[in-house]
Amino acid sequence: PSCCLCVPCNDENIIFVGFKTFEEIWKFSTYWATGHCMENLLFDEKFWLSSLEENFAIEVSIQEETLNLIYKGILMQEGSCSADQIFDSCTSGRDLYLEQGDIAHFEPPFLGSGWTVLSLSDGARGTAPTPALEPVIPFHQGSCLATVEYDAESPEELSIAPGDRIIIVGLLVSCFDWFTGRKEVTGEVGLVKTSLTDLKKNMQGFLDQGKDSSDLIVTMKGTLEDLFMPTEAKDPSPPCFTVYPTVEGNINNENFVPLFSFLDGQECKAEFGVLYGLSSELLTSTTFSGHSDEEELIAFLGLAREAAMKKQLVWPQTRLCFLLGKLCAAKSNFIQARIYFEKALSVLQESFSDFKLLASIYSNLAAIYLLEKNTESFFAVMERLAALLLGIPDCLESLEDNSVLKYILKKAVLSRNKTAEARACYLLAKHYWTDRAERAQAVPYIERLLVLSAEAQRPWKISLSHGYLTLAWLYSELCLYHLSVSSARRASLQPCARLSNCLISMVLVLDNGNKLCGITEQKASIAPQVAPFLHLSFTKVQEGGRTQCHVLRHQLALCLCQLFYKHKMVEHAIHQMHMLINNSPPLKEVPIYLPERNSALIWLAWLHIENNQPDVALDILDSVLSTMPEHCTTPQEGVVLNMRGVVLRYMGDLQRAAESYQAAVDICEEYEDLSNWAVAQANLGKILSALRQMALPLRHLTEAVQLFSELDKGHEANFIIVLLELGQHYLKQQQIYYGKGCYEWALLLSHCHVQMFCQLTATRNLCNLYRFETPHQAQCIIYSEHQVQLLRRKGDREQEGDALEAINHLYIILGTDRAYRAALDYTKSSLGIFIDLGCREKEAFAWLQAGKIYHLLGQTELVDLYVEVAQGVAMKTGNNIFILKLLEAAGDIFFNTSCSLLSFSVKSTFVLDTGVHLNERVAYHRLASLYHCLKQYELAEHYYLKTLTQCPTPLQFDEETLYYVKVYRALGDILFYDLKDPFDAAGYYHLALAAAMDLGNKRSQLELCTRLATIYHNFLIDRELSLFFYQTARGLAAELNVRRIDISPDKHYSSISQYKTTGKDHKIN
Repeated sequence: PSCCLCVPCNDENIIFVGFKTFEEIWKFSTYWATGHCMENLLFDEKFWLSSLEENFAIEVSIQEETLNLIYKGILMQEGSCSADQIFDSCTSGRDLYLEQGDIAHFEPPFLGSGWTVLSLSDGARGTAPTPALEPVIPFHQGSCLATVEYDAESPEELSIAPGDRIIIVGLLVSCFDWFTGRKEVTGEVGLVKTSLTDLKKNMQGFLDQGKDSSDLIVTMKGTLEDLFMPTEAKDPSPPCFTVYPTVEGNINNENFVPLFSFLDGQECKAEFGVLYGLSSELLTSTTFSGHSDEEELIAFLGLAREAAMKKQLVWPQTRLCFLLGKLCAAKSNFIQARIYFEKALSVLQESFSDFKLLASIYSNLAAIYLLEKNTESFFAVMERLAALLLGIPDCLESLEDNSVLKYILKKAVLSRNKTAEARACYLLAKHYWTDRAERAQAVPYIERLLVLSAEAQRPWKISLSHGYLTLAWLYSELCLYHLSVSSARRASLQPCARLSNCLISMVLVLDNGNKLCGITEQKASIAPQVAPFLHLSFTKVQEGGRTQCHVLRHQLALCLCQLFYKHKMVEHAIHQMHMLINNSPPLKEVPIYLPERNSALIWLAWLHIENNQPDVALDILDSVLSTMPEHCTTPQEGVVLNMRGVVLRYMGDLQRAAESYQAAVDICEEYEDLSNWAVAQANLGKILSALRQMALPLRHLTEAVQLFSELDKGHEANFIIVLLELGQHYLKQQQIYYGKGCYEWALLLSHCHVQMFCQLTATRNLCNLYRFETPHQAQCIIYSEHQVQLLRRKGDREQEGDALEAINHLYIILGTDRAYRAALDYTKSSLGIFIDLGCREKEAFAWLQAGKIYHLLGQTELVDLYVEVAQGVAMKTGNNIFILKLLEAAGDIFFNTSCSLLSFSVKSTFVLDTGVHLNERVAYHRLASLYHCLKQYELAEHYYLKTLTQCPTPLQFDEETLYYVKVYRALGDILFYDLKDPFDAAGYYHLALAAAMDLGNKRSQLELCTRLATIYHNFLIDRELSLFFYQTARGLAAELNVRRIDISPDKHYSSISQYKTTGKDHKIN
């Protein structure tokens, strides 16, 4: 791209725009001047709605001095930079002497030489040193005086004498050699040399005339209106003439009578204008008939010209020369064509009054001179043609191409003559506008014309609003939607803009706003950029004070209100509705306005409900009911009662709400108002369900579904919501089949009518149905995957990640390798989303879940990596509770793998830092169990003892005492069976026995007494203690009905055998 935005890191809210080409600089400057297009790029949607009462814009500053230097350099490289100047002191040159006040044309010095000077008074040319200059008035209107006698050299020129007053037709631009003038005495119109008039003596008069009126302004006003609001008038077609065979030396004048009759006359008829614009192919095929080829037609017209010469019919002879020249040029016989065109200029002896013909002759001659590289003749003709076009814009229709228009534009730009530049831009725009296929090329000239109009020192009496609307329409045709919207906005903001302009602008924005957002016609909605146009149109209608526009005002306000409501700006919507209602005409003046007023009040009540103001809404609805007839009902009353039920339900008065809904149902049924009847039935069924009714809600909801199914398009959202409500009601009554049918129907409707929210709700309900109500793993996975697709289209990435996690769990439940791999893919997808969104906690669990799946797949080499990353992410959250939760989950998942050692080690270290004793005891206990399973008995003993240090003292609950029994017995088993240390094992068993006796747990006492009897009898050889514990065990066995006690040393097993059967840790109560 050639344009880039740079936002610096500061608090000044500045954006720098950089460009790579001068063309892009020019385009940006033009676009900014004609319509502030950056607002559509930089402002969000709510900005357009929140700034209706304010004049807002982006302030743009351009380094004008730098740009001017660049432009000057480009112009100097392309050629001489000319400007019209006037001396304010005497200046002498080597070859030319000028006095103060003389007007001359200057070209800048080249390679150290002096300024090149052309005196406009006598045409003298020479050089001069650096002069002291002042700009001249670049153009003139009104009149001027002839200073030199001049005899016309051709019919199109005016013969003048000193003192003759010349009325300027159109513009006299000092940088052009000729202008179109009219002699005040005789009324003759023709071309006048600029150098033959005295401009300096009449300069103050020109300025005074410009203060009050201007022929230019009047002329441009009319022509601009014609351009921007073109008429569809049909051009007349010239008659068809028959070409008769030609015989050399035998001329039958009767054959030419119809042709001469048509071509005669000094004034330009409408048919002549069409004839001058026809191409040679159309002349040959439509205007003339009866000939075999162009040669025969040329011969026929040549004989007609000779006959006209003999009869001295000058105008037919002139127009025949033009037609012959055009036909010869088409055959590439340029020499003969030039002869004919030049002859056409010399036939007349009187003044040349058909200026369209003159312009067409000049245009063709210029093209031929250019091909012949006859520069002097080319520029001479171009100057005359420029004078015609600047004076008589209708001559534009006679041009063969736009070369003369570009010549005028370039010369006007170089002379800094903005009015002449505006005229040139207008002529170029009109030239392209007439050809529908080339209308797009008129855009830059209309842009420049509007810029010049805005910069004019004295305002031009042209409709800028129409100009901007035309530009907006062209931008729309070129798919430049940002520019189209901006130009339409600029059109509506013009002081001269009328209500019709604002409405047309709004239509353009409605069309292009949706295209700007990529919205198709099927999904078309009102873009927020329309809000300023709605507000402006509403204000203009309001200021007009015409009661007949109340319908338009009503619709504009409602549309603006709905825009506010759509974008969650309820308070603004309420304010807009109050403006509408408070400024409405009295009912006695417009009696038909009562239904519309009630509709506005109902909508206002709904807005107050949305704004958590049910009491205000209820008062409004009651006031609407009070205005309705007492002895007869109306369809609108059913709507009000339905809304009243909504308000009462919102306020918690369910019984009165049900009564209001029932009344609404009765009225809607009476008037067969199906849409409101269906809504009222649905509301009644829902509220009866809330009142714990059983059969009635089902009946009303079913009737609502039946009514909605009979309606046309436009009620799909409510229909789907009722189906979902009916489905939930069926599920509450355990009618799973019917509930599933309602959900699937709702999903189908929401898919067909592109109701994204409803489709998502129906899909979630089906997921829950197949997961909990009627478990079906495959169906649940299908709908869950569809839910992911919907969330992806909606753009809610966090919910998409959660849905992917749910699918992952569903696949894990299937328990196959293929399912595990599918679960891994979904887990990695959700992991990527959580990383992008920065959801650390969900990211950590996703890493852990991926590690679990790799463990299930038997790829243990990746398990440690994923668990370690999960722990690292969890540590970065700084949430101690979450870190403990994740580490505990890691321990539960990977208890039987070596990687759990890392998990428990990290967790144990972290728990010591937190200082939470219960969490520390759990961590130490699980770590001790892990080391016990890994046969690292010394570490297991160490962490079991650390676990006991976290227990409260004194013991308060039986569960705590039971925990002591279990831990000390586990320690005794480790010392006795695994470390072969019966002495220390006996100490742990004594402690466990003490806790068991305190608890009164006789079964634990039996086990501990038996083990102590075994140790003292077989290993420590203490007969007294052995007998004591044996007898105690026998007594407990009798109470517990245990038949045999075995204290033989042969019963020797490993202390970890308990884990081999359960695979689980001791549970801590």
